[in-house]
Amino acid sequence: MEHNACPEASPATSQELDRLVAMRTQDLQSQLKLAQQRFDHAPCGHLTMDADLKLIDINQTLLDWLGYDRETLMSTMDVDALTSLISHGGMQPSLRDLLGSEDLASIEIDLLHSDGYRWPALLWSTAVRDSNGKLLRCNASVVPLTEQPDRPKETQRDDGLLQSFTDHLTTRLAYYDKDLICRFSNAAHAERYGRRSGELIGTHLSDVVLPELMPEILPHVAETLSGKLQVFETQRENKDGSCSAFEIRYIPDFQGDSVEGIFIEVRDVTEHRRTEEFVLEANRDLEERVRERSAELFQSEQRYRLMVDAIQDHCIYFVDEGGAVTEWTESAQRLHGHTRLQMLGRPYQNLLATGNAGEDEVDPAQVLRLAKTHGQWETRGWRLRDDGSRFWAHTVLTALRNETGELQGLSAITRDMTAAKSLEDVMNDLNKELEKRVAERTQQLVAANKDLDVFSHMVSHDLRAPLRHISSFVSLLQEQLGETSDRLTLQYLSSTAKASKRMSHMIEGLLEYARLGRVSIETQPVPLAPLLDGVIAHLKVENPDRAIEWVIEEDLPVVRGDAMLLAQAWGNLLSNSVKYTRTREQARIEVGWKVNPVGGRTFFVHDNGVGFDLEKAHNLFVMFQRQHHSMDFEGTGTGLALSQRIIERHSGRIWAETSPGEGCTFFFTLPFEGLEPELDFPLSSMAELSL
Repeated sequence: MEHNACPEASPATSQELDRLVAMRTQDLQSQLKLAQQRFDHAPCGHLTMDADLKLIDINQTLLDWLGYDRETLMSTMDVDALTSLISHGGMQPSLRDLLGSEDLASIEIDLLHSDGYRWPALLWSTAVRDSNGKLLRCNASVVPLTEQPDRPKETQRDDGLLQSFTDHLTTRLAYYDKDLICRFSNAAHAERYGRRSGELIGTHLSDVVLPELMPEILPHVAETLSGKLQVFETQRENKDGSCSAFEIRYIPDFQGDSVEGIFIEVRDVTEHRRTEEFVLEANRDLEERVRERSAELFQSEQRYRLMVDAIQDHCIYFVDEGGAVTEWTESAQRLHGHTRLQMLGRPYQNLLATGNAGEDEVDPAQVLRLAKTHGQWETRGWRLRDDGSRFWAHTVLTALRNETGELQGLSAITRDMTAAKSLEDVMNDLNKELEKRVAERTQQLVAANKDLDVFSHMVSHDLRAPLRHISSFVSLLQEQLGETSDRLTLQYLSSTAKASKRMSHMIEGLLEYARLGRVSIETQPVPLAPLLDGVIAHLKVENPDRAIEWVIEEDLPVVRGDAMLLAQAWGNLLSNSVKYTRTREQARIEVGWKVNPVGGRTFFVHDNGVGFDLEKAHNLFVMFQRQHHSMDFEGTGTGLALSQRIIERHSGRIWAETSPGEGCTFFFTLPFEGLEPELDFPLSSMAELSL
């Protein structure tokens, strides 16, 4: 046997704890079943009696020796009944005294079989007491001393039966006489010392146990030979370096008043101790979890009660399925004024005010039925306070069910909505007044639009006519002068013609701007790819001598809008890019898009033109505002303003990013059409839309 102490096993981690405990529990159950089988078929008889010396358990071996079944003995057996089944010499202690004695004691007895024959045996017992010395139970063992000569030959046991039985036990069993000479050993005991059971017979204890372990063992041996039972635990190192824990029992063999030997029982309790450690650790962890959970539940309950009692314009109370109040909180008492004693057991209908005609309150019984059927039901109406006053409330009744779906009652949460009700009434009055004003204002706007149409017609005819006359007379003068040498006069006439033409374009732009504010939007799915192809084709025709690199993304989406107006907006933006890249030897214009995070799609038109200072362009989208002089780049300053109005009429927005000499990028958003199929617009149609 080795003597090195075994290091303590590390505690199981919290992740593995539950799994290990389950494995140990299953293993212990298997071991318990195996131990019960071994107990029933042990070569020795065993029985256990309680503190009143009544039979608790008996193994099958002893039942067979006595010739009785278990049910018979378990229902009637006590120490007096047991005495009737055995006989012993008068000089030995009585069986009652033996079973209740302080120390291990033994007596020689004769077992009386139910068939009438008897045979000698040795009985010894051990008393188990608590820390106060109170008797808890008695364990007794019976070993036959002969081959049962009085039994019939057909039931006699073989001489090696005891050895055969004990050799199949994992518990190490041995018997040493008072001279410490081995007289019996099972296979498990001999194997521990590297021998066979027969090889230990006649061997002295000192020749079996390692010398360094003798100082630990000899005090227990001496105490046992003095007649005292010795039970202790120790740890031994195995050949593979692992450690095992053992429970060792030294039982004195009493022959009369003297001890003639020692019964040794060594049981490996390593797994048992490990399981105890795991269970102990699991219990500690469980207790800690229970404490934490209990603290959390207590805090949660405290928070709930504080919340329920602290809310000012809300209250909560509970009713049973018939509507009777079962719990009345502080918040309910504060809101309604009724005390707990006044409301417990009373129907909640007492809280409802009569005369709710015209409101959405329904019959209280109907509300309960709807809440139980649908799980929750909301209702609004007037509620009563204890002093008879009323308040407008919003109540939510919620059915409370357990895990099996059984109704446990209902909770009622009521909110004082009197202020909101008053505000709602005021808002209703204001809405009526507002609707009246809107109707009046609409009539005024209709009249104003009619006036604007008249004004537009006047501008279109009355203002254009003088311009046409001016332009006509200028043309006549130019023709009359011909190739005259008065170049200054020709220059004046040319400037007048240009100004007249510019004025005509500005009037047309102003009329178009006004028209865009009134025209109705005919929305439909508009595929942008063919629309842009038409616009770009028109620009190429207008600028045949320009070398422009067009970069258009191929996967342009379908948007929802007015195709004519969108073509006009795209035409204005792309026309600007063509105009302001005129100074570039290799012009580049890009069109692309991306998904807008807030909805719709964002499009951009980027060019490598002259750009402008964005910080100075405060009126970029205002009519007739230009960022470059008309002598450098022609135009009237209406294109961006018209584009902005078109984009805004489509619920989008437009903005620019630019810097002088670095080109310009215009961004704008449009609603996305993702449900309807794309429409097939021919290129010729797109070209017409862009004109």
